[in-house]
Amino acid sequence: MKKPGMLARTAACALGGMLLLGAAGAAAADELGDDDVQVSVDIAALPPVGALTMSVVAGGAVLTEAPSTDPDLREFTGVLPTVTVTDDREEVPEGAFWYVTGQSSAFTAAGATPIGPEQLGWTPRLLTPNDGEVAEGPEVGTVFDSAPNNVGLEGEEFLALALDSGEARTVGQWQANADLRLKTPADVEPGSYSATLTLTLWEDAL
Repeated sequence: MKKPGMLARTAACALGGMLLLGAAGAAAADELGDDDVQVSVDIAALPPVGALTMSVVAGGAVLTEAPSTDPDLREFTGVLPTVTVTDDREEVPEGAFWYVTGQSSAFTAAGATPIGPEQLGWTPRLLTPNDGEVAEGPEVGTVFDSAPNNVGLEGEEFLALALDSGEARTVGQWQANADLRLKTPADVEPGSYSATLTLTLWEDAL
């Protein structure tokens, strides 16, 4: 008797029976439990193509004394570092316009009475040739100057203004600075004064 052959046939029959039983058992299977798997993904927003940005040449502004036409006043002048507005966007919102403003804090020095920002004025100057796409802001006098615009840089004042962002974008980059003037009473306390002039780029839409 050839036992190996018989064992092989028996194993094959048993396997066939198990397969049939498994198929029948699957149809009548009971659910014994389940669980959930959370699938998550972080999808970042696509970065915008280009941007409207502003930069200022480092180094600050130093004011030095200049001759005064008023014996009751002292005058100090300097130049605002060059401000650059760059627009390399592919698309500009319809009706958008941008502008740059400046506002000064008080001048302070150790042991001295602060000098108010209304005593600092400026004359903006646009440095980029143009066909009217961007305009420089109006001259702002100090509180010691004649009206009407003798308010100083106590509040936000225009340095430059683009009435149509789309038209200004065709040039792409704009530069401006300003002549600064500080006026004080002749008896101002001596000291090493400093102030912060905050420049801000804004964009709005009509």
